[in-house]
Amino acid sequence: MTGNYLIGLREGLEAALLLVLLLAYLRRTGRTALIPRLWAGVAVAVLLSAGFGALLTFGPQGLTFEAQEAIGGGLSILAVALVTGMVFWMARTARTLGTTLTSRMDAATTAGGWAVAVVAAVTVGREGLETALFLWAAAQASGQTWQPLAGSLAGIATAVLIGWLIGRGTIRLNLATFFRWTGALLIVIAGGVLAYGIHDLQEARILPGLNALAFDLSAAVPPASWYGTLLKGVFNFSPASTWLEVAAWLLYVVPTLAIYLRVVRRPVAARTSPSAPAARTSLAVTKEA
Repeated sequence: MTGNYLIGLREGLEAALLLVLLLAYLRRTGRTALIPRLWAGVAVAVLLSAGFGALLTFGPQGLTFEAQEAIGGGLSILAVALVTGMVFWMARTARTLGTTLTSRMDAATTAGGWAVAVVAAVTVGREGLETALFLWAAAQASGQTWQPLAGSLAGIATAVLIGWLIGRGTIRLNLATFFRWTGALLIVIAGGVLAYGIHDLQEARILPGLNALAFDLSAAVPPASWYGTLLKGVFNFSPASTWLEVAAWLLYVVPTLAIYLRVVRRPVAARTSPSAPAARTSLAVTKEA
């Protein structure tokens, strides 16, 4: 549940900040009449994300066990790929995101009022669909349904509150540091989802080695114990893992985390460099304010 709370908090806060930027732009340019169109686009994005989550949850139930495992494993790997791309995208484009969004909103307001709704739906909807897929994969890995859902909804609610307070100027939060460290944690969580996806594909007989266990710590870390439940809920840790699961986890987490930590250090150096363009630092200043 803790891991799903973190996912909901990070992804929800990312979407909330994008929305705050769009709202601030409309207010700053005197186009407040278009704000209802913006909220209409957000509503469409939320409905699409919820519908996608429901489809993932209830769609495969009439299939055979092997087919369900194959779909679950494939979608888990896809979720890891999308979340990894999102983490690196935010790390690389944070400094220019504000400029990009305002350019899109400029074009939308020129094209017509409902184009603003489309921009909002695409901007928030992308985050929502990625979040729905990754939360579904994490819930599958944990073997539970309602606890991960409750954790993710609590994280999203917290993100909405923080976004609202930031938009009002009530709180100041070092969002650059927040996104940097939650991105690293998401990579570790994604490693657990990837390992579970590999296990699903082994259950579906698509990948070999289902009975070749690398370790079995079930006696030392009982799945029903509080610490076993905590490790499963936060990191998707399985006390009994195959060699292929362990290899997938190591080959993903170790190099991905090393590359990510190198990438997130670059914006800090660029902000302190006298040659860094002022336009590229605008969002970083906003996010760290």
